[in-house]
Amino acid sequence: MPFKPLQSGHILRLVRAARILARHDALFALEDMPAPPVSLRIALALARLRAPWEREPEVGTANDLPDRPGQRLAAALQSLGPSYIKLGQMLATRPDIVSEEMARDLMQLQDRLPPFEMSVARAEVARDLGAEVESFFSEFGPPIAAASIAQVHKAQTLPGDTDPSRIVAVKILRPGIATAFARDLESFFWLARMIDRTQPYFRRLRPVEVVQILADSVALEMDLRYEAAAASELAENMAGDREFRVPQVDWRRTGAQVLTIEWVDGIPIGNQDALRAAGHDLGALSAAMIRIFLKQAMRDGFFHADMHQGNLFVDSDGRIVAVDFGIMGRLDTRNRRYLAEILYGFIRRDYRRVAEVHFEAGFVSRDKSVDAFAQALRSVGEPIFGLRAGEISIGRLLAQLFRVTETFAMKTQPQLLLLQKTMVVVEGVARSLDPDVDFWAVSEPVIKQWMVNNLGPEARLAEAAEGAAALARALPNLPHWIERAEQAAEANHAVVRDISRGGEADRPRHRLGGWLGWAIAAIAVFFLLLQSH
Repeated sequence: MPFKPLQSGHILRLVRAARILARHDALFALEDMPAPPVSLRIALALARLRAPWEREPEVGTANDLPDRPGQRLAAALQSLGPSYIKLGQMLATRPDIVSEEMARDLMQLQDRLPPFEMSVARAEVARDLGAEVESFFSEFGPPIAAASIAQVHKAQTLPGDTDPSRIVAVKILRPGIATAFARDLESFFWLARMIDRTQPYFRRLRPVEVVQILADSVALEMDLRYEAAAASELAENMAGDREFRVPQVDWRRTGAQVLTIEWVDGIPIGNQDALRAAGHDLGALSAAMIRIFLKQAMRDGFFHADMHQGNLFVDSDGRIVAVDFGIMGRLDTRNRRYLAEILYGFIRRDYRRVAEVHFEAGFVSRDKSVDAFAQALRSVGEPIFGLRAGEISIGRLLAQLFRVTETFAMKTQPQLLLLQKTMVVVEGVARSLDPDVDFWAVSEPVIKQWMVNNLGPEARLAEAAEGAAALARALPNLPHWIERAEQAAEANHAVVRDISRGGEADRPRHRLGGWLGWAIAAIAVFFLLLQSH
């Protein structure tokens, strides 16, 4: 991707960000970068300057700042607004970049902002749904929650021809939020490209791709129809599950800026006293959290990627109910296979196999030693065995894995960043319910069953049969393919002849035509034989 020159808007936004970082004594985030380019050095210098009307801090006020760098950085990002909060939450999943302690502090970032006015909310509903609020709702209450991207209102629908009146949650995007995010993301991309270009050490972390994941996630959050579709897909995947439920979407009252969804009557999963009082088993809920995450990520390849305590409730039937489907993660079959083998390898303490999977997936360069990598993985895995379940932290394990991968120059896998973040958050929620939950013991049956279903002999035979059927269906097109291939070979021959101007041009054509003819004939005979049996 070409490197774009610094524009005035970028430098103004960088100076503003740097000044707020300086105010929170968090400039270390930029100062520690080795050999920063001139433009960044200028921004840092301007950030330290004080305008004539700005007073020097009073003696002793520095003591009011948090002690840890991560806490100061989190406070600065909170002050910088929605885009930086999202960036901080992304960095919380990357202890290899910001250190384990700082990652823990960034996990505490609260995505909360003051609500916008009721008059604005009503106007946004009318503009997006095409009619006044009273056309859809008999009651429309004040905001009950406000975050960086949207706020939520409790409302009651008007009864329709077939639908009774219902209590619903109405989510409304902040006016102008898409423009604000686009502006900040442009600066993030510039900074990421600058790091990629000038900081060789950080290239393996793929900063541009990391920002792209943030941009893709935000783009989906800017149209609430996508969130409604995500909720619908997740509900379909988890239909019939006895441990998890998704609220129903009200599509008639949903648009790009407004999402209406079933109101959840449940106890917040963070309110343990209320859960106990209602007779819920906290240990069972803890194990259910882990199983729910693994079913979504491993079985379905589509998971809720924002399962913190504020988004989870427990209903009267003991099922965990999720809300806020703006951040979802996907894993293709290939990555799910690698992930299952890696997790199962750790559970079984088969470090050689875990190392081999990393190499097969292309996560680690082929010029590294499989045995040395297996040894490094053993140094991560062995210390956790023999510990009590409550002493084993998936977050700490991931941090140690990051350090190992840094030693072996393992490239960051952007498609796994949301998974890593979600795994840490899910573990935190599960341990808040049951500090002694054994993540590995709960995980093993789910992962093992997935591997049997997807990596066992029956799955391989099913895949082979599916591939054979697809090729058999394509056999009627073989004459057309042969004709096209011959035309391509003739075109290739003409190009070679024009370049070489000699008889040697005949050779590529004959080799290609002969090989292609034999290959197609062999495939045709093979599948005709399959069909005859």
